[in-house]
Order: sequence, then C-alpha cells, then structure tokens
Amino acid sequence: MILPTIRDKRFITLCRGGVLTDDDHRLLALWAADCAEHVLHIFEDSCPNDDRPRRAIEATRAWVNGEIKMSASKELAGAAQNAARGIKGVSEAARMAALSAGQAAVVAHVAAHELGAAAYAIRTVMESAAKFEREATRIKERDWQLSRLHKQIRELVIDDMRLRNDICWNVFIT
Repeated sequence: MILPTIRDKRFITLCRGGVLTDDDHRLLALWAADCAEHVLHIFEDSCPNDDRPRRAIEATRAWVNGEIKMSASKELAGAAQNAARGIKGVSEAARMAALSAGQAAVVAHVAAHELGAAAYAIRTVMESAAKFEREATRIKERDWQLSRLHKQIRELVIDDMRLRNDICWNVFIT
C-alpha cells in the first residue's frame, strides 16, 4: 500500500477540507506524469502495441489543462493498472512502469498518489538494472525526479518522501 492510513490534509484540496490549492494539485500531477513518462519506454519496449500506460500519462496532462474531467483520468489510470496486471510474461520492470503511469493518472482524483508514480518509476529502473547497479540506479532516478520538482511543491514532496519512505519500499531515503 502506497497511501498512508491517515490522509495528510496537505494533499487534500481546499474544496474537500484540506489545504492543497488547485495550482499545487496540478503541479503534483505534472510531476507524477514526468516521473512515469521517464520510465515508460521500458513498458513500451516490452509491449509496443499496448498504449494504455501512455494514454494514462496523457490523461494526467489533459486533466491539468482542463481538457478532461477527473473521472476520465481515473478511468485511464485503471486501464494502465490493468495493463500492468493483465499481460502474461511481461517483466517486473515493465509492470512497474505501467503501474507508475496508473498512479500518475489517478493524482487527479487523489493528490497523494504523486508519490506512487515516483516510487513505481524508481522501482522500474531498479528492476531493469543489474543487481550490483540497483542502488546507484535508484539514487540516479530519485535525483532526476527531485530535479523535476517545481519549487512551489518541492518542500511538500520531499517531506512526503520522508514520511512515506517506509511504505514506498524505502526508495527515497536510505
């Protein structure tokens, strides 16, 4: 489970009783989409005819731009999750990449899924690396993700990484 049992009000929008602004919600979604897209090629190399994860990432950006409703992004998130779970013989790295895309698309519904997209992306590159390279690969991907954070949400996401590192397979901080 990637979400905490107690929801953090910083990831609940103002209209739902939290403190997250719409602008910050959109920035979290864009960052999650960047994280997922960075590793998407691993899924697409394994499953070139399956565009469900790519469509989920595109939906994230479309939601940010006001082109689709949250429910449409959430639906495409489910399709990406199904791509991860429904294809026989796909590598664990490819599966993780599809899960990352699904997490990115569902940020429109629950902002706290932003960290799921990032964690699955890190797991993707770790699974695709040789065992002796996994730690260096993890750090490199995490640092790339941090470099993509908008300054407006940087502190929030880094604190979230610290707080949820243990339920995100300890991919953020060691």
